Amino acid sequence: MSECMTGQPTVEMRGVNKYFGDLHVLRDIDLTVGTGEVVVVIGPSGSGKSTLCRAINRLEPIDSGEILIRGEPLPAEGKALARLRADVGMVFQAFNLFAHKSVLENVTLGPVKVRGKKSSDADKRGRELLDRVGVGDQAAKYPAQLSGGQQQRVAIARALAMEPTVMLFDEPTSALDPEMIKEVLDVMVDLAGSGMTMVVVTHEMGFARKAAERVVFMSDGAIAEEATPDDFFDHPQSDRARDFLSKVLEH
Repeated sequence: MSECMTGQPTVEMRGVNKYFGDLHVLRDIDLTVGTGEVVVVIGPSGSGKSTLCRAINRLEPIDSGEILIRGEPLPAEGKALARLRADVGMVFQAFNLFAHKSVLENVTLGPVKVRGKKSSDADKRGRELLDRVGVGDQAAKYPAQLSGGQQQRVAIARALAMEPTVMLFDEPTSALDPEMIKEVLDVMVDLAGSGMTMVVVTHEMGFARKAAERVVFMSDGAIAEEATPDDFFDHPQSDRARDFLSKVLEH
C-alpha cells in the first residue's frame, strides 16, 4: 500500500480469481490503489496484466473474490454497474473512437448522455480537455484524419471528460509507432502529476520509473512483487523479475 495513501483507497481487489476455461489467469489477487496513487502493472505477455485492469470495471467478470471502488462493492450488472463504470475511465490499446463523430463530439457524448450535462457546458469542457492533451486544433476533424498518437490523446480526453475517480490504461501505447509513443506518455505523465488515481498496464519501463509510485510485477496470473520504482528496477527480489528486467532493459 502506498505511503501517500490517505483515507479510503480508490480501488481494492481482495482474493480475486479469474479463469478462462481451465486457464487460471488471475490468482488470488490482492491489490489496493490509494487515492491519487499511480500504480504501473508490468510483466511478461500472458501474465494477466490486461485481465487485471479490465476486471477493475468488470469488463472481465471475475470468478471469485471482491472488487471495491471507493469502498463500494462492484455491482454485477445493470444501472448500478453503468453508474460505477462512468466513474472509472478506461483507455485501451485500440482507440475505440466513434468514426462518424468529430473529435469534439467523441469527447462530449458521454458527459451529455450519461452525466446529463448541457451541450454548451460539455463543449466548453471538451475543448479545454482537448487543449490539455495537445489536440485542441483538431476538434472539428474526424478520427480517421488524425494520427494514432492524436487519436489516443483524444481517447484520454474523452475518458477525462467523464470526471472519473480512477483512470485505467491498458497498453495505451502498444499500437502506436515509436514517434507517437512519447506524445501519449507525456500526457500520461502530466496526468499522473496532477493527482489523478491511475492504474497503468504498460511495457514502457521509462514511464514506470518516471510516473509510478508503485510498480506491480505480475507473473503467471499472480502478483509476484510490488515495490517503488527505484526498489523494483534497482533491486528486484525474485528470479522471475530479474529475468524479465534483464530482457526488457537490455534494448
